[in-house]
Amino acid sequence: MKVVAFCGSPRKKGNTRQALEMVCEVLESEGISTSIIQIGGKKIHGCIACYKCGKEKDGRCHGHKDDKLNEYIEAMRKADGILIGSPTYFSNVSPEVKALIDRAGLVARMNGSFFKRKVGAAVVVARRCGASHVFSSINYFFLISEMIVPGSSYWNMGLALKPGEIQKDEEAVKTFKDLGTNMAWLLKKINK
Repeated sequence: MKVVAFCGSPRKKGNTRQALEMVCEVLESEGISTSIIQIGGKKIHGCIACYKCGKEKDGRCHGHKDDKLNEYIEAMRKADGILIGSPTYFSNVSPEVKALIDRAGLVARMNGSFFKRKVGAAVVVARRCGASHVFSSINYFFLISEMIVPGSSYWNMGLALKPGEIQKDEEAVKTFKDLGTNMAWLLKKINK
């Protein structure tokens, strides 16, 4: 089994990355392979609603040729589970996460809903407020994609600003680790 995680923070070693690593560490300890793809700070365009993905029916986005979105879609297709991590920007996801969600979501829906019954979970970091909306935005993507969303001991969010501060949010650390445990359990049940 494999889980692919997307880090939507431009801080490559920041709190969002560290939160994803906490979840992935538990998944790895449960025998589930993980990889983290850094999308924050990368050039990813938003959807231009050309609908060529629906016309071509090849599981690819045809609206932009100069970014790696199709590589990300392929990684999502090959994975059993998907984690999307985002910092909180003005109470919303980062622009890279929004582009990933919009384009990958449309391509999947136009090509037979190929994310259906995969396991998906959001991981969110905020300085102080707004994380609930970010958490919801990512989960809306999973739910409209007919994916299965595991719970944790709290919502998958933590409070931090400077890189490394997420390690001091004890409740968040527990929540992220519990998410890893629950995601592993669910993946094992689904993939028996």
